[in-house]
Amino acid sequence: MKVIVNVQLKNGVLDPQGKAVHHALGSLGFNSVNDVRIGKQILLDVAGTDAEAAKEEVTKMCEELLANTVIEDYTIELA
Repeated sequence: MKVIVNVQLKNGVLDPQGKAVHHALGSLGFNSVNDVRIGKQILLDVAGTDAEAAKEEVTKMCEELLANTVIEDYTIELA
């Protein structure tokens, strides 16, 4: 089963990489961008066919390793 985990910094957490990209886009003339937030996407191939069990297991992965829940939020999509 394919699982997509999206991890983003929580609102209010400084995103220096996003600020750098925003600045660079402005320097290149892309002035229509109001803000940039950089995150990461993690693609997992999880064994099994029980969607609920897979989501529960991936949630544990996120809480223990994949996301820093102090400063990051995450979403899980089953594909």
